[in-house]
Amino acid sequence: MSVSTAHASCDEPLLTRESPIHQRRVRAAWLFLTPMLLCLALVAAWPLLRTFWFSLTDANLADTAGGAFVGLSNYLFHDGSHWSGILVDPQWWNAVRNTLYFTLVSVGLEVVLGLLVALLLNIQFTGRSLVRALILIPWAIPTIVSAKIWSWMLNDQFGIINHLMLSLGLIDAPLAWTADADLSMWAVIIVDVWKTLPFVTLLMLAALQMLPSDCYEAARVDGIHPLKVFWRVTLPLLMPALWVAAIFRILDSLRVFDVIYVLTSNSSSTMSMSVYARQHLVEFQDVGYGSAASTLLFLVVAVIAMLYLYLGRRQMEARA
Repeated sequence: MSVSTAHASCDEPLLTRESPIHQRRVRAAWLFLTPMLLCLALVAAWPLLRTFWFSLTDANLADTAGGAFVGLSNYLFHDGSHWSGILVDPQWWNAVRNTLYFTLVSVGLEVVLGLLVALLLNIQFTGRSLVRALILIPWAIPTIVSAKIWSWMLNDQFGIINHLMLSLGLIDAPLAWTADADLSMWAVIIVDVWKTLPFVTLLMLAALQMLPSDCYEAARVDGIHPLKVFWRVTLPLLMPALWVAAIFRILDSLRVFDVIYVLTSNSSSTMSMSVYARQHLVEFQDVGYGSAASTLLFLVVAVIAMLYLYLGRRQMEARA
């Protein structure tokens, strides 16, 4: 039996959209999802609409009710001589670039490393249950707490990271991890990967535990190389779990605020879209401009999420 045959034997028979069983499943799914969707609409719709309304005004933090309607001026405005607004603000586009770069690198590392760690934890060895429990500790620690711990560890004066690297001869002088523009983004990425890697690992491990064993028995009997089995059997079967892990992490990374703000505050080298919105809302007390930034952040996240889900569905349909 070939690997492709082993893979095909593990697929469940697909139900057509017109079959009664499929239609009953769809109706049951909507029945269970409706209460949650209604709650989300009540909780999220009003804040979103209120934020969008503020983005059309010049309200400030001292008097949000006294803001005058200014239309789309917070987004883009031309006074006859030059353009103004968030869409022509270089700091906003710098925040967009920082956010997309952070998302691409951190999520990529988390998916790859999470899969590798899950494969290791799926192997039988003494103390495996203890290791599985210990690996969840970073995920259990609140993000603010873990970011503050790492800020001490990365401190250029008394941080243990610099101390260890100096002791091993890897560096000649302490590195300002969170102050150096060339290092600060990587410091944030390292902390985020350490924090959220257990989440991806847990999803991958759960998916590995559900894989049918007869595929691997057939491949082992035929003497197929383990790497070929991984690429042709394991990885295709894990793709749904990989898509779920990636979309959750992408949505979280696009909205990242706490870990960046704790480690680097308002530094332009790491400023995300959320940090940019917070700076204008709180420090500059410009509720209208900050709400415009928040609205654009919501639109960016929504568009990327819908595009990702669309491409994921197309890929899954192509595989089916």
